Amino acid sequence: MKETSELSQDLRLLEAVIFASAEPVTKEVLVRQFGEGVDIDALLETLRQNYEGRGVNLVQTDGMWSFRSAPDISPFMKITRQPRRKLPRAAAEVLAIIAYHQPVTRADIENIRGVETSRGTLDILLELGWIRPGKRRETPGRPLTWRTTPEFLSYFNIETLNDLPGLEELKAAGLLDARPVIAGLPNEPDDDDLDEAAAGDDDDFAGWVDDADKDEA
Repeated sequence: MKETSELSQDLRLLEAVIFASAEPVTKEVLVRQFGEGVDIDALLETLRQNYEGRGVNLVQTDGMWSFRSAPDISPFMKITRQPRRKLPRAAAEVLAIIAYHQPVTRADIENIRGVETSRGTLDILLELGWIRPGKRRETPGRPLTWRTTPEFLSYFNIETLNDLPGLEELKAAGLLDARPVIAGLPNEPDDDDLDEAAAGDDDDFAGWVDDADKDEA
């Protein structure tokens, strides 16, 4: 068993590596940093517990680790955040379809939206790093599929795709309407539900769709 001073040094090094990284760090990178014989999982858990209840937390997102502001203080930090880039409505719809239906082909996206998807729309999402090409589908023509990226999860502070807003959350955020993109999401609501959409919310995930509604397709 490691001496207390040696364990403390490992924790300090782990803290420094994650803090200094411009991007979330994978466990594999940390293993290479520390070498064999170091229990990275135990170190990460200890460091995570050390930061519980503080202004900054150690969080895991899609298997990668980073320091993030504690959720309960984020409302007080909004003034310091970078202005959110507004997405064109078409890009917001395409991103929502990919997030909820991935892996999807361009044809799938167009079938849900009911309109043609321009290459420029996908380019916007690629430039932001929120989508990436997936495997080609084993169908005639072997079309390319699209998936979201870890950067998408990180930007919207979502740990896994299972944490994407559900139907009720979308309703509470005022994002349910009769547009094809919403109608194509899982658990399609009844027409009565669509008429009862609530007022907007300032949630990160909801925000880009809400902002995008103000832009033209």
